[in-house]
Amino acid sequence: MNREKRKKSRIRYRIITYIWICVLPLAGLAGYALSRLYSYHREYDQLVRNITGTNTYNMSFKESMDETMYRIIIGSANWTDPETKLKDDNPKNLIKGAKDYFSGMRDRATEANVRSDLEQLVKLLGILDERVDDILANVEEGGHYDENMELLDVNIRTLTALVQEDIQKYIYDEAANMEQLRRYVASSLVTTVRAMVILLVIILVFIFVMSHKLTKSITEPVTELMDMTERFARGDFTVSYHPNSDDEMETLAESFNSMVGEIKTLVDDIHREQVNARDAELRILQEQINPHFLYNTLDAIMWMTESGENEEAIMMLQELSNFFRTSLSKGQSVITIRTEMEHVKSYLNIQRYRYQDILDFELDFADEIMDYYVQKLTLQPIVENALYHGIKNKRGKGMIKVTGVPDGEDILLTVEDNGIGMKEDELAHLRGLISGEIKDDEQHGFGMANVEQRLQMHYGRAYGMRVSSTYGEGTKVVVRIPKVE
Repeated sequence: MNREKRKKSRIRYRIITYIWICVLPLAGLAGYALSRLYSYHREYDQLVRNITGTNTYNMSFKESMDETMYRIIIGSANWTDPETKLKDDNPKNLIKGAKDYFSGMRDRATEANVRSDLEQLVKLLGILDERVDDILANVEEGGHYDENMELLDVNIRTLTALVQEDIQKYIYDEAANMEQLRRYVASSLVTTVRAMVILLVIILVFIFVMSHKLTKSITEPVTELMDMTERFARGDFTVSYHPNSDDEMETLAESFNSMVGEIKTLVDDIHREQVNARDAELRILQEQINPHFLYNTLDAIMWMTESGENEEAIMMLQELSNFFRTSLSKGQSVITIRTEMEHVKSYLNIQRYRYQDILDFELDFADEIMDYYVQKLTLQPIVENALYHGIKNKRGKGMIKVTGVPDGEDILLTVEDNGIGMKEDELAHLRGLISGEIKDDEQHGFGMANVEQRLQMHYGRAYGMRVSSTYGEGTKVVVRIPKVE
C-alpha cells in the first residue's frame, strides 16, 4: 500500500523538488540584496537625523542662551522669586537638554572624528553651565549689574559662540561622513549589481536546464500516450503503451492498455448487437400498438358483414391491409412522408368507421415535402394519443387535423385536435414522459416517448416534438425533422 502511494505521488514530489531548487537561489539572492539595501538605508537615515537634529541647536541655541541671560541680568525676566522664575526660557534647562542630546549622540557615534566633536561639545556645555551659575548667583544676591554684564560678554557669549562653532564642525564632519558613505554605497552598489547580474544569469540558466529536464520527463510520456490515444480513437485497437518510468505514467499506461482491451471487446459486442438494435426499437413500438385496435377492427368488420354492409367491410379490410403493410414496410426504418401520410390516413379511416359519430379528420401536406424521408411510425402514435385521450373524452364530434409544411431546411409535421385537452399537471406529466424524466408503469404515453427518442437519436437534440394543450379546447403536437432526401 505504501509503495503504491509513493509511486502515485512521484511526479508531484519531482515537481516540488524542482520548484524549490529553482526558487531557493532566487530567494537567497533577493534576501541578500534587500539586506544590503536596508543596511545602507539605516546608516544614511541615521546620519540625516543626526544632522537635522543638530542643525536645530545650530540655529537657535546661541541666540536663546544669550537673550535669556541678558533678560535675567537686566531684570526683565524675574529669576529671584522662586514662584515667578522663568519656566519656558530657563537657561539651565536649555543647557541640560543640549548636553543630554549631544551625550547620547556621542555614545552612539562610531566615527572617531565625530565622537571627538561631540566630546568637545559636551565639555563646553559643562563649562557654560558653570558660568551661568556664577551669573545666576549674583542675580539672586542682588546688585553686580556691571559685573554680570561683563561676565555675559566675556564668558557666556564667548562660550555660546564656541558651542555654535563646534556644532557646525560636527555638522561638517557628519556631512563628510555622509559623502563618504554615498561614495561607498555607489561603489558597493556597482559591485553588488555586477555580482547579482552574474548570479542571476547563472540561476536563470540553471532554472532553464532544470525546467527543460522536468518538462521533458513529463511531456514526452504524455505526448506518446496522446499519440496512442489518437490512433485508438481512429479505430486502431492494437495500440499498447509501455513507458520507461516508474511513476504515475506507468499506472496510467496500465489503465490505458486495460481500457483498450475492454473497449475492443465491448465494440465487438456492440457491433454484433447494433444491427438488431434499430429493428428492436421499431418492434417494441409496433408491439405497443394496442391489440384491441386489431381485435375491435376485426369485430367491426364481422358486424358489418353480418349486417349486410359488405362494401363498407371490404373498404375497412383494405384500409387495415394498407395500415399493416406500411407498419411492416419490408423491415425498413425510414419511409417517405407520402407513405407516412397514407399510413395515418388508413389508421384514421379505420377509426372513423368505428367512431363515425365522434370523429372527423383532415390531412393537409405540402406537395414539396412528400418525397422527403421520415422515421417510420412518427405520426401514428401521436394521432392515436389525440383520438383516445382527446376526442373520446369530449362530448360531440371532434376533429383531428394532420399537416406538413416546409420550414427552411426543416419540415414541421403537426397533429392538432379539438378534444378535451389537458390540465397543466397532465400536460407536465406527458412532457415528462416524452423527455424521459418520468417513467410510467402503465406505459401511458410510451408511443410518443418512443417517437421522441428515435427522432433525437437519428437527427440530434435540435429535433423532436413540442406539445401544447389547453383544457377544454384541444391539444397540438408539432414535430420538427430535417429535410432528408
